[in-house]
Amino acid sequence: MRLALEEARAAGRRGDVPVGAVVLDPGGGLLAAGGNERELAGDPTAHAEVVAVRRAAARLGQWRLTGCTLVVTLEPCAMCAGAIVASRVAHLVFGAFDPKAGAVASLFDVVRDPRLNHRPRVTSGVLVADCEDLLAEFFGERR
Repeated sequence: MRLALEEARAAGRRGDVPVGAVVLDPGGGLLAAGGNERELAGDPTAHAEVVAVRRAAARLGQWRLTGCTLVVTLEPCAMCAGAIVASRVAHLVFGAFDPKAGAVASLFDVVRDPRLNHRPRVTSGVLVADCEDLLAEFFGERR
């Protein structure tokens, strides 16, 4: 999670909402990392999770992230939750809950829906205070 927080800080410095993500290989090694790049890329789909998953798939040379862990500072939205399921991530770890858009626990539970063909294991609330503080500071400066 500390690596994901570094990615989140970098995104915030670029003017994007400070959300960061890393993908770990089955052995726990860093496979890929990314932060929000919506403002940077002008791309509404450039959420940290999507950026990191795309980079991990490119590095592996395949779309299946079987056995991999995705660590993200904020609970994934519906789009990102769908990408997590589609990429076959084995374990999702997130920090802060997102009561406005969270699709893993807060509003929906897309990733553990029994109707889907893949359901990753989920661990939530990791370094939650650090993740929440980063977001609160970012939005506090803009209000």
